[in-house]
Amino acid sequence: MEIWHIWLVVALVFVIIEIFTAGFAVACFSVGCVFSSVLSALDMSLTWQFLGFAAGTFLSFVLIRPFVMRYLDRRTNGNEIKTNMDNLIGRTVIVTERIEEGGFGRVKIDGDDWKAQKEDGTSAAVGEKLRIVSHESIILIVK
Repeated sequence: MEIWHIWLVVALVFVIIEIFTAGFAVACFSVGCVFSSVLSALDMSLTWQFLGFAAGTFLSFVLIRPFVMRYLDRRTNGNEIKTNMDNLIGRTVIVTERIEEGGFGRVKIDGDDWKAQKEDGTSAAVGEKLRIVSHESIILIVK
């Protein structure tokens, strides 16, 4: 096994570690290993390979990581990833079973039927469009 193979194996290990971590930091070291692998394949000395590793890692931290982090932030709307019920907040639903004053009814969203309650305790007629403002367990709170 030649040295450039070892650099690629180390790069692959860094990519695997990155899968289990957040922040796209370990992947930057992987880029540095790829730089070193190329230099090793060109028969450069070990000193140049380590300098290539340092330069590749630095460049990926400075040039690639900010774009990746911006993309990930755009996908997660900041630091919090919305999942499951939280992803429904702000969406529009249609009343399928009258929501009684101070009580419950049923609403439909994306083909799913949910138990719902009006935020202000008023009633809502069948066919009325409402917006989800929160949830309590599996009950949608609408207005």
